[in-house]
Amino acid sequence: MSTDVMIYASDLTKSYGSFRALDKVNFEVRRGEIVGFLGPNGAGKSTTMRILTCFIAPTSGKVRVHGFDVFEDPLPVRESLGYLPQRAPLYLELNVYEYLKFCADLRHLDADVFKRRAKSVVEVCGLAQVLTQDIRSLSHGYRQRVGLAQALIHDPPILILDEPTSDLDPNEKAEFLDYLKQIGRERTVLLSTHNLKEVEIACARAIIVSRGRVVADGQLDEIRARSGRVRYVVSVQESAADSPYRGKGTPPGQREVEDAFNKVAGVQKITELPTDERAHAYELTSEKDVDIRPDLFRMVADRGWVLLELHRDTQTLEDVFRHLTIGEERRNRQVGGAPPPPRDDEDEDDSDEDDDEDEDEKRP
Repeated sequence: MSTDVMIYASDLTKSYGSFRALDKVNFEVRRGEIVGFLGPNGAGKSTTMRILTCFIAPTSGKVRVHGFDVFEDPLPVRESLGYLPQRAPLYLELNVYEYLKFCADLRHLDADVFKRRAKSVVEVCGLAQVLTQDIRSLSHGYRQRVGLAQALIHDPPILILDEPTSDLDPNEKAEFLDYLKQIGRERTVLLSTHNLKEVEIACARAIIVSRGRVVADGQLDEIRARSGRVRYVVSVQESAADSPYRGKGTPPGQREVEDAFNKVAGVQKITELPTDERAHAYELTSEKDVDIRPDLFRMVADRGWVLLELHRDTQTLEDVFRHLTIGEERRNRQVGGAPPPPRDDEDEDDSDEDDDEDEDEKRP
């Protein structure tokens, strides 16, 4: 195995009785990569991350992190990792500085190293104003920042982040993603998130899992092309009151427009889009190897219609994600199906924090 491979999983399987949360999962993450780890709830994302971070053991398969086996050498694995779970478990009675010092002591950082690292993570995570406040008094957004700070305090070569921006506001998310792109140049990052736009901003590669299996793994452009289709958005003017149609015939009706689009070679599917009364707008789907824009333009021009919009898009990451995982969502809605999996991607029990939740919006 190459020394550039920082995370390696081969036939990774995790079973809970007769239910398989992970079913022979295989992937690699190399040095310097920022990889998005995607999947619907219950797909196996958090189970995978808990195995990678030595919280639970796999049923079978091989997993190595930074060259160490997670089962045979768990301590070196943990030394190599910075881990932020979906809801970071924090010591609420400590203030932020005390908690970071506690985490640094666990990592055996000496005083000088801690001072340097603390200064860096406090600046990165925006904790300067709350450094002396008890964690109990902080909002969920600031608690998440504290959790990120503890993951970075020992300057690990690998970061594993499970929904790290879930409690951050839009400005905080933007700042975090900018920082993530910076640190990805010098360390490996595995980012689990439900926000596909975050993956498109921060990651060049994604792994998509569904029902415990990897259904896509590659560069984002490669994944977007998985369906083999592209879409076109076409809008034709409808209102006769507008000047282009005065003295030049009548505007087309909806049925006439749809019939004309259906006759264009290569069109596979037509979907009407919402618009105002002045236009007919449609999304057309075709094979990716055929560009139908010239035929669409000629068809509209030959009929004397007014073309308001015509553009071609590749499939979005969200389109492909839904295409690859929609079957699981349908099965989850069926009555009498398989028993539900363990709570893989839900928040951990945080009943000890419930008394503080009502005050979150009032605090920094």
